[in-house]
Formats: sequence, C-alpha cells, structure tokens
Amino acid sequence: MIVDIDVDSLVNQEIDFKRVISFCERGNYSEAKPVLIKLIENNPTNSEYHRILGQILSDEGDIDEAINSLIYSLRWDSKNGFALVMMGNIFARSKDDIETAMKYYDQALVINPNDNITINNIGANLLQQNKFQEAKKYFLKALQLNPDYPNTHYALGVISENEDDYQSAFYSFITSAKKSKKAEQFYSLGIKGAFQISSKVIQSNEGKNIYRKYRSFLEDKGGVEIDIINDESIPTIAKIEFAENYDRQKHIIKYKESSPSFSHLIMHELVHLDFVLDAQKSENNLLFVSTQQHKNLFFETIKPTLKSLSEKGISEKIINNYFNDLFNGINSQIFNAPIDLFIEDYLYNEYVELRPYQFLSLLNIVQDGLNAVTDENVLELLPKEIISKSKIYNLVGAFQVKDLFGLDIIDDFKATRIELDQAKKFYLEFMEYKNDKKAGEEYELVQNWANDLNLESYFELIGENQYRNRNNIDTFLDTLNKDPFSVEEKDPIKELEMKKFIDSQKKLGINMSVAMFMVEALNYFKPISKEEVKKVAFEIAMQGTQGYNPDNNYKLNSIPNISFTGYQILAYYYVSWSIAVPEAVKELQLPFEEEYNIAMEFFNVGNNK
Repeated sequence: MIVDIDVDSLVNQEIDFKRVISFCERGNYSEAKPVLIKLIENNPTNSEYHRILGQILSDEGDIDEAINSLIYSLRWDSKNGFALVMMGNIFARSKDDIETAMKYYDQALVINPNDNITINNIGANLLQQNKFQEAKKYFLKALQLNPDYPNTHYALGVISENEDDYQSAFYSFITSAKKSKKAEQFYSLGIKGAFQISSKVIQSNEGKNIYRKYRSFLEDKGGVEIDIINDESIPTIAKIEFAENYDRQKHIIKYKESSPSFSHLIMHELVHLDFVLDAQKSENNLLFVSTQQHKNLFFETIKPTLKSLSEKGISEKIINNYFNDLFNGINSQIFNAPIDLFIEDYLYNEYVELRPYQFLSLLNIVQDGLNAVTDENVLELLPKEIISKSKIYNLVGAFQVKDLFGLDIIDDFKATRIELDQAKKFYLEFMEYKNDKKAGEEYELVQNWANDLNLESYFELIGENQYRNRNNIDTFLDTLNKDPFSVEEKDPIKELEMKKFIDSQKKLGINMSVAMFMVEALNYFKPISKEEVKKVAFEIAMQGTQGYNPDNNYKLNSIPNISFTGYQILAYYYVSWSIAVPEAVKELQLPFEEEYNIAMEFFNVGNNK
C-alpha cells in the first residue's frame, strides 16, 4: 500500500485557515466564509473547519445551519470541546432548551474537567433558570481555574446582589470591569452593575456610621473635637476648617447632605486631618501659602487673556471674579491633586465598606474634571497653558480611578502625547511613594509637580511651626532670643530641600569636584589648631541654617580671603566637622562620605612625599 501525502496542499490549507481566523477576529465574516467553505470542500473531515463555520452562522443568526455545522464538527471529532460548548450555548440561548444544553456541557466536562469556560457556561444556564445556589458552585469552581475570566466575576456579582450581599456584588462587578478591555461587553456591564449596587448601598446610610467612628478616633488622636455640619452654601461637597486656622477650639467639616456621595468626602477630609496630625507630630507639616505677590505673578501670566475679555466688552467686575476663580482653582489643584491620591489610596485599602461611596464620588469628580478641560465653551475662555496643566492634574486622578475601580476615561481627555506622558510620570512617582510614605512626604509631590509644570511661582510651602511662630510676635521674640541662628529649629522646608539635594547627589554618584575641594580644605586646616577648625565648623553650620545652594557663592568671617562656591563651602563644611567634631558628622546628612575617603587618600599621598 502506498500513502501519498499532498504536503503542499496541507501547507496552503494552514495558511488559508489562519486567514479565516484573522477575518473572524475582526468580525469580517463575509471575507471568512468563502475561504472556509472552500477549505471544507477540500477537506470535509476537519472538525475545526465545521466548528468555525458553526460559530460564524450562529453569530449571523442562522441558528439551524449553525447546529448542522456543529453536528458535522462533532461527527469528525466527538471530543471537540469547543464544538460541544458552542452547541450547549445555542440550545441554551437560542432554543431555550436548558436540558439539551446541559447534556452537551456535561459531555464537554467529561472531555476536559478543567475547562473553566465550560464550567462557567453551565453556571450561566443554571443562573438563567434562577437556580442561584447551584450556579454559584460552578462559578466558584470556574473562578478557581481562571481568576481572570470577567464573565465569571460578573455572574458572581449577579448572585451576590440577589443575596443582598452588596459589598461582594460590588467587588465582583468592579473586578469584571477590571479584567475586561474597555471595548468588551463585560467592561460596560461591570461598571453598570457597580453603579447600580453603589446607589443601593448609599440608600442604606451606612456611610454615617463609618465616618462617625473615624471622627471619634481622630478626636482622641489629636485632642481636638471635630464638628461635622451640613452646609448647603459651601462651593464644594465637603471641606475642612482646621481649628488653628480659624482660631477655634474645634475642627469643623462642612458638607452638603444633598449630594449622595457626601459620606465619602467627609471621610476624605478626615483622612486629610489624619495626615496633618501625623505631620505635626513629626514637625513636618507644611502650609500652602499664596500672597498678593504670587497673585501678581499669575496676573502677568494671563494678562493677554484678561485683555481679550475686556476687549469683548466683559465688565471689570466679571473679569476680576474670573481671575480670582482661575487663580484659586489652579492653586487648589496644585495642592490637592497629589495629596488626594494618597487619601483615596488610604480609603480604598483601609475602608473596604466605603468603596461603593468612593466609586460614585470619584466618578463624579473625574467627570467634572473632564468637563472642565474639554468643554468647548470653557476652552474659549481659559488660557491654553492653564488648561493643559489642569488637564495633567486631572489625568493623574483618572489614572488612579482606573487602577482602583477599572473605570477608564483616559481617552476622553483628548490629551496630547506630552500631557499624557507627564501625567503618567506623576502617577508613577506617586506609586513609588505610596507604599512607604512617611509623615509629610505628600508635600514633596506638591512641590515637585508644581516645579515640573512651572507653577511654583504662584504659592509657597512654609513649615507650620515657622509660619505660626512668625505670626505670633511673643513666640517669635522668645524663639529668636533662645535660638538666634535657628540651630535647634526643625524646618521641614530645609529638610525637604536637603533631601532633594541628597537624592540628586546619589543619582550623580561620586562628585569629584567636592572631593578636590575637600583636599584643598584638608590642606588649609592642616596647620590650624582643632579649636580654630571648630570655630570655622560652627560658623559654616550657623550660616547653613538657611541652606546652601551649590549654584551660589558664600563668604566666611573666619576665612575672609576666600569666596566660596556652593560645592566648595559644602566641602569645607564636611571636612571641618570631620576634624573638629567627627562624632556629629552623620548629623549633617551630607552625602559625601565617599568623596571624603577619596580626598583623604589624595591628602595622605601628597603629604607623604
């Protein structure tokens, strides 16, 4: 017997079959069918050809012909699990024949007991018959086999909702959306389900119990009472008034009860207070201060826009209101956008029961932010540069909402590549901070992002203790008398600047300029007594209480013949303390240990010649 295999024909069939699959993936059935029918004519015993044709016919609504194609598929391969599942789907959905569908599903399970799709479809059919508990067993098994299948999560959400387990239902609907692409069915179904569940949860008023418990905790923590007051006149849904800013004995949180999401925003303000208490305890709390000088700089930036509005006949009063609103609005974003990320991350992870409230609330916030930077009527009135920077801040918030709840409106912002890249950079920076954030570190992002967007001229971050002491003349004079050079004063702004400097030096690696200046300092101090070196060390330290900038020049009374560059005085700073007060060098927090070791090698070699 001679067996002759037509290899060329098989290769051509494989190429054509790949074309068919490609057409089907794009929904182009009119191109796929003729190629597939020709393949079946040439090789009528190929089970998969018939199975794919059955899928196409089913999607086109030709149910009876779809069944015929699948029968042929199973005739040539009775263990074609996909064909068995598809037959079950057709009888369940199109024929409403659950009994027959289950026979096909059971057979598919015999062939592949670990097929999560088959198990999921069995659960779906039981769900159609309102057999919730029976269906749940299959869905949980399917979930164990494939935790990334969105259909299963959605079905579990439906079952949990039927059981009035709204927290579980919300989790399952959100997970279904997260596991889906935006264009897929279960993305929109998941978001819709989460929205409906959230609306039901809000009606329960459970949110009040959540924020009341947290309020009690913070009152004990901070030692100050907190009043929570309904006030429909405030411009936002909720706001906090810190007792010390209003010269009161209590903190006050005002909110609008008419807003369904007020519970979440009260919690948001309470977390903000919690962060402030932690920062105050470590003496790292900063205040966001904006003066008339900052306002004048902003005025110069948008002067052309204001002039254009005036030329259009808009009254001076309206223009002034517009200017003030714009100035306050951008400053609000500068300060709040980075801090809000930390607050929402904290709420999401620490208060699971609040998530439905948080979802609806953030949905409204990002939608408002989107409208503010895409509405054509708004865009005509605002400077493009301000719009762009505001859009970046709003995009960062949208990235977080996508991460937390799967809701993706990024494309709706119609951002440029530069805006999108900048927002991604900011969000990645936040992600680096969030898991091990120390008290007050959120202010670093406030300043960093403002610097990156050239918005730093419109505000100033000031250490809270420094600000309040300087505004209380008795405290200020007493501090000045006890510590005239601010040696003992802890200033978080200086510490922030030093941290930036240290981080920049770590990125640069060994600074040879500093090392060479250290060699110079070692030679300068060599003939001087330790007591004289100590005087220089202390003078540099006291002058350095205001910080040293590597780009500036400095003078010392104890070394009057040298005009020091920034790095040069830092080198003398480190060397003088290493000689005179070596046990305190680490307290300087100068990142020059390796430079000093190199300098000592050069110095020793030079002095041994």
